[in-house]
Amino acid sequence: MVQDKKNISKIIIGSQYFLYFGVMGISLPYFNLYCYHINLSGFEIGILSAVRSLTMILFPIIWGIVADRFNARRPIYILCNFLSAGIWAFYLYTDNFKVMLLITICYGVFFTPLISFLEAFTMDILAGEKKSYGKIRVWGTISFIIVTTILGVLIDYFPIKIIILLILAGSLIQALVSTKIPETAIQKSLSGSIFKRNINRRIILFLFCGFLMLMSHGAYYGFFSIHLERLGYGNTFIGITWALASISEMLVMINSDKIFKSFTLEKVLVLSFFAAALRWFILYCAESPGLILFSQIFHAITYGTFHMASILYIDLLTDDFNKTFGQAVNNAVSYGLGMMVGFFLSGYLYERAGSSFLFLMSSLMALSGGVMLWGLGFLTKKPVKG
Repeated sequence: MVQDKKNISKIIIGSQYFLYFGVMGISLPYFNLYCYHINLSGFEIGILSAVRSLTMILFPIIWGIVADRFNARRPIYILCNFLSAGIWAFYLYTDNFKVMLLITICYGVFFTPLISFLEAFTMDILAGEKKSYGKIRVWGTISFIIVTTILGVLIDYFPIKIIILLILAGSLIQALVSTKIPETAIQKSLSGSIFKRNINRRIILFLFCGFLMLMSHGAYYGFFSIHLERLGYGNTFIGITWALASISEMLVMINSDKIFKSFTLEKVLVLSFFAAALRWFILYCAESPGLILFSQIFHAITYGTFHMASILYIDLLTDDFNKTFGQAVNNAVSYGLGMMVGFFLSGYLYERAGSSFLFLMSSLMALSGGVMLWGLGFLTKKPVKG
């Protein structure tokens, strides 16, 4: 009976990943392309991308604190799903940059906490099976693959506004399904600590390097599709490149338990940084379809293993009373602050130095993070198992 209930909970969580990353499979590759087609400048596109990341810095932390303090993770998660979907609908009625900027801010208030809440739900439900996290998270990757592949073909035949409509539809479905999310009990903390005292230095180092890693992804998430279009590639090829990256990611997630039984979290993280440096350097040099597609295979490491190791590492370093807050801080520093700075830099340099230069800059960022983790003894301390 207990096992059946746990299996149902896993299915519901898996469906949330499927829907969340299905929406992301539209917005990440194609929302900036939509902005480009409605004649926003590269700098304006960079600002919109950076503002999305800015909201990710602040609001997941605020909502995470409220959720843990009042044991209200589930109702807040459902509320944020419905409100973010409703706010997104306003994009249908404008192509004015200032109005879109206001919508982006309001949308971010409620959308950005969703993933950190979902990661916390997953860690609680898995309990002693956390090494198999990738087997649930992979449903998000499968969805991302399906969506990016199909949409790459669809937008060649439909008006560009289909991007906004499909994101709205996916968000509404996710909001409806979120009402079935299982409740997880959170004990209230009697201490004010957020992280265990004996690992403060490690977590500060990790968060800073995570900031560098996601800052290096700013050019990729903000301008990769535009970069390919400027090289002369069509939307079908763009969709294939995004799908290939996700397929690579899916393969490592399915085998997450094997990976983290064989390697420490620290070693996986350091390898991910050096793989990212190589990946971005290839994109800086590459114009041929073969090299571009080859670089996308590295997504298995630069996102797949890095993301899984990060979630497990933060879960390991946070106490039982602050799991939502811990995941929110991780997302805020990396996917929020790191991506925001990466988007700002990419948007600023895009029209001055060209899209290829953005990936050289990204390569140096990732290399810096990897060298810092290795050089400051991240691997020489007592390893932390996954």
